[in-house]
Amino acid sequence: MRFNVRRNSCCLAQLSGQMCNYTQLGGQVGLDSKTAARYVGVFEQMYLLKRVDVWARNHLKRMVKTPKLQFIDSGLLATLIDLNAAEIQQNRSRFGHVLEAFVYGELLKHSTIAEGDYRLLYYRDLDKFEVDVVIENAAGQLVGIEVKATASVKESDLRGLKKLASVAGVQFKMGVLLYDGLETLPLGDGLWAVPLSTLWGN
Repeated sequence: MRFNVRRNSCCLAQLSGQMCNYTQLGGQVGLDSKTAARYVGVFEQMYLLKRVDVWARNHLKRMVKTPKLQFIDSGLLATLIDLNAAEIQQNRSRFGHVLEAFVYGELLKHSTIAEGDYRLLYYRDLDKFEVDVVIENAAGQLVGIEVKATASVKESDLRGLKKLASVAGVQFKMGVLLYDGLETLPLGDGLWAVPLSTLWGN
């Protein structure tokens, strides 16, 4: 079968920020799951996306958990899913996936130039508690990052970070809720609400 970059990119774009189901993905483009997995590898080599592993206390469990797909270029992602400025103003739901991709791409840049070894993971458990990005250093210490496309903070926005903190214990050092506000706010128990603008400013 001919490898159609445009068509397969659009299919992958729909799954950005979601757990990767190769059977589902392959079904959308007429491929079996193994071939779909190989094609995802091709897109990784092209630096269009990354497969992000799940964080678990037991490293062996990470190997059997489902990774999620994350686009590296949020501008390309927005183009592939046909998201424009007018829709962002009217409907923020699809914009959330693009914003998460943007944050992931920025953190990936920082991790490559930072001193020390850092991995970008994500967290999700059977009860569907999630954290968008989990930064882990070589010592196993964690910072959880949750991304919200809103200018306000609700208690429910912290549920994933709080669950990660309880599971990770002493490994958990901080939880950060990146939001579309202007102030850095302490939320207690090592949790902070931090403006998205800190990714490119002070």
